[in-house]
Amino acid sequence: MGLKDKAENKAEELKGQAKENAGQATGDRDLEAEGKGDQASGSIKNAGEHVKDAAGDVKDGLAK
Repeated sequence: MGLKDKAENKAEELKGQAKENAGQATGDRDLEAEGKGDQASGSIKNAGEHVKDAAGDVKDGLAK
């Protein structure tokens, strides 16, 4: 719903991608896994935002 939330979720995904890449480059499997986790978390949160948006659209459609 909120643009701020979506931006924060995207930032979390990008941070995770950077961690994953750094982990791959240095052979640090823990950092790589942490990065993958951050990406997944950001993606899940973003999916939740899309569900909220869709629910709001349905609510708005019913109110008309």
